[in-house]
Amino acid sequence: MTESESTRKYRWNREKYSVVRRQIDIWRFVLLLWGQFWINGKKWSYKGGYSEENLAIRRQKQAVWIRENLLSLGPTFIKVGQLFSTRADLFPSEYVAELSKLQDEVPAFSYEQVASIIEGDLGKPLPKLYRNFDPIPIAAASLGQVHKAQLHSGEEVVVKVQRPGLKQLFTIDLAILKRIAQYFQNHPKWGKGRDWSGIYEECCRILWLETDYLNEGQNADTFRRNFRGEDWVKVPRVYWRYTSPRVLTLEYMPGIKISHYESLEAAGLDRKILAKLGAKAYLYQLLNSGFFHADPHPGNIAVSTDGALIFYDFGMMGRINTNVRERLMDTLFGITQKDGDRVVSSLIALGALSPTEDMGPVRRSIQFMLDNFMDKPFEEQSVSQISDDLYEIAYGQPFRFPATFTFVMRAFSTLEGVGKGLDPEFNFMEVAQPFALQLITDMNGNTATSILDELGRQAAQVGNTALALPQRIEETIEKLDRGDIRVRVRSVESDRLLRRLSLMQMTTNYTILITGLLVSATLLFVNGSTSIAIAVMIVILAPAWALFRLLRRVDRLDRTF
Repeated sequence: MTESESTRKYRWNREKYSVVRRQIDIWRFVLLLWGQFWINGKKWSYKGGYSEENLAIRRQKQAVWIRENLLSLGPTFIKVGQLFSTRADLFPSEYVAELSKLQDEVPAFSYEQVASIIEGDLGKPLPKLYRNFDPIPIAAASLGQVHKAQLHSGEEVVVKVQRPGLKQLFTIDLAILKRIAQYFQNHPKWGKGRDWSGIYEECCRILWLETDYLNEGQNADTFRRNFRGEDWVKVPRVYWRYTSPRVLTLEYMPGIKISHYESLEAAGLDRKILAKLGAKAYLYQLLNSGFFHADPHPGNIAVSTDGALIFYDFGMMGRINTNVRERLMDTLFGITQKDGDRVVSSLIALGALSPTEDMGPVRRSIQFMLDNFMDKPFEEQSVSQISDDLYEIAYGQPFRFPATFTFVMRAFSTLEGVGKGLDPEFNFMEVAQPFALQLITDMNGNTATSILDELGRQAAQVGNTALALPQRIEETIEKLDRGDIRVRVRSVESDRLLRRLSLMQMTTNYTILITGLLVSATLLFVNGSTSIAIAVMIVILAPAWALFRLLRRVDRLDRTF
């Protein structure tokens, strides 16, 4: 792609790209997207009639259109799209699958801009900082690009330089996205049970962290420290003297991309062992330190000639706190016992599930998944299948998966895909089984003790309930005698039907009123009282608008039945 072609395709990449033009481009995309969402709910808009299959086909086409437009809108929207690809609890599966394909392959910026940023941040001319500096980048992405260089000490390094004007672009885009989030939050349908403001804040936090290369350098150091006793994982060293918020200098650590299977075989490396090492490395991150790589796609993992894994790009990392592990332990017991109530309670404690007035549908969905999940042995399960089933249940339900949870699930699915590419017989859950047993042991001292403790806790709970039961029955009977207890029965379906009848009655009243006014206007016009007839027609506009709104409410109510 030539520079002129990339400029035409990506307006945001122009040096003189106006704020007004940027706002027009974003709002055009948003309004077109809103229109597509609106028409999806209109059954008359489907050729050949509405069906779930036709809706899925339309969503698939829309998903491709969304991905292409996010790419053309640039860094902010590429990153937001990548984050949303983890939120299958918010978006239909067709959109999530397409967004997961987002790759931020965008045009590189000029060597002059690179030199200007490095010299401005590090305070020295480029020749004094590096003995050699390759002007052609070895990789370019939406947030920055990477150049190979050599220090005056002779050490080979790579220099990651942030894209010029990135923070200004983020400031403009996030201000617009905030207004969009507020609109969705207040929308009667799309805002119901959704914390769009919270999602916006989470996106902001992650995006701004990714623009701070000092933070990325600290993440790389922490990650490297966590694997310091393991020779099968390598992490590039950070050169802090040559690092700033917009410039990151790392040790040059070349390797074979983990998805280049022919090159791996040519180097004499065992693909089956590498597949297991990838899963082992990730489980090691989760269980040992709780600090994990949140974006382990094949471009961020390579293999050295001696068979060790090399990790790159530490801008997006996740952390699991100790209290979260304890709550996950409670969820694990609920799953093993097929106890839907306990799983629901633990998910609420984790913040992954929002309590509602009627938790029956959610509890039944979870119980259905537990019954099906436990049908096959643990080692025969597929992470991708489990996450797909979970997300399918979550969509449209009050599940609110925290960012950490979705990052973990996406990483598991990605690594399973990488593993199957290396070894078609690879099974992530088979590798994870001993780690899961170790987790239970570490959390509770030993497995036997944990089971006994759990049985003791449940026995005590049953005992307390049994002892308190007679007193509670006696108190309830006394309240019934005094008339202190009132029984109130409410039927959701009956309430909806009564609301519909009320709306239909109002619709009938407005229709009669409008008809009467129309007849009056017609008679006045026939008798020559044109001005009065026009005045009556103007008066008709108010009840006509009210009638239109009532019909929309009736239509929305019909769709909820």
